[in-house]
Amino acid sequence: MDPITTFRGKSVALNIPNIDTDQVTPANYTKVTDKQGLGKILFAHWRYKNAQFDPNPDFPLNRPGAEGATILVAGGNFGCGSSREHAPWALVGYGFRAIVSTSFADIFRNNALKNGLIPVVVDPAVHGEALAAAEKHLDIAVDLPNQKVTLPSGRSATFPIDPFQKRCLVQGVDEMGYLLAHLEEIGAFERRRGESGAAASK
Repeated sequence: MDPITTFRGKSVALNIPNIDTDQVTPANYTKVTDKQGLGKILFAHWRYKNAQFDPNPDFPLNRPGAEGATILVAGGNFGCGSSREHAPWALVGYGFRAIVSTSFADIFRNNALKNGLIPVVVDPAVHGEALAAAEKHLDIAVDLPNQKVTLPSGRSATFPIDPFQKRCLVQGVDEMGYLLAHLEEIGAFERRRGESGAAASK
């Protein structure tokens, strides 16, 4: 995973509340354990007119100007439903780096963070302005170290994130990578524990 610090990207709006993981990645496309190619099936039942993947021109991701968007501004309670990890896989596979919403389902939020996708929670006023910007595909900036999102108007807002997950994302490591980076300290701790246990048994 590449380190994530600050980035700016084109935005697109999907102002629908309670988008669940079955709408993000329909179940008939999730019989795989590989992330490769999942970007194509993102929002498949909305994004395409049929099983031949003919684009639905009315869907926001297919409208002129939406191509290359990396920041999705979505309705509240995004990612509810089942816990399938395919949802963040597909969002990242499409090219999204952050989702801005008023709230996220807990399991989806955790899965997103583990896959390098930033869930940005903002209040309704900031969200409304973000939606207006995303309807025009304007750039939005995300500053992960300072937990700040900045809109095209210059308005900025902070967003919450778990400190440990933030550290992993900024360092570009997953949980296993974080542990491996501390092998020396872990080894030293285990040696001290073994020595103290041996001394106590005498």
